[in-house]
Amino acid sequence: MNEADIEAVSAIRVRGWQSAYAGIVPQTYLDAMTVDSDASRRREWFGDPHRQSADLVAHDAGGPAGWISYGPCRDEVPGTGRAGEVYALYVRPDVIGRGAGRALLTAAHARMRDQGFERLVLWVLRDNHRARRFYERAGYRADGAAQDDVYDGRTLTELRYRRRL
Repeated sequence: MNEADIEAVSAIRVRGWQSAYAGIVPQTYLDAMTVDSDASRRREWFGDPHRQSADLVAHDAGGPAGWISYGPCRDEVPGTGRAGEVYALYVRPDVIGRGAGRALLTAAHARMRDQGFERLVLWVLRDNHRARRFYERAGYRADGAAQDDVYDGRTLTELRYRRRL
């Protein structure tokens, strides 16, 4: 990912949320999301010289098709070996199921392996069954950890998934 991808990545992320989380996250929260506000935050984050995350963008004939962000694990995870984390993975809703997400995840796994990570974690909303199936096909398993986040007054539970590299 480079700075020129920020607008497209923000559009992928916002449209991804609005599509994947419809019926899970309150609609008022999803409706309030905008590409402009996401891009503004993403520009700040992208310009941070201390940022430890890395980002990849998948392209197809229609331009940027998906985005993944990954880096060192942000929380303590029991076990041995250095842990990495997939922070976010979104694809344009019109290309879901065509391999962009799988290609991004595979590329991120390879890069994290090259960086010395031995195990990986990610968090996924409990009620996002499509994403949970996707990650399970990629070798991730729920490890029993959960955390709650509140969106417009509604508490939603995220499950931690992990796998070895």
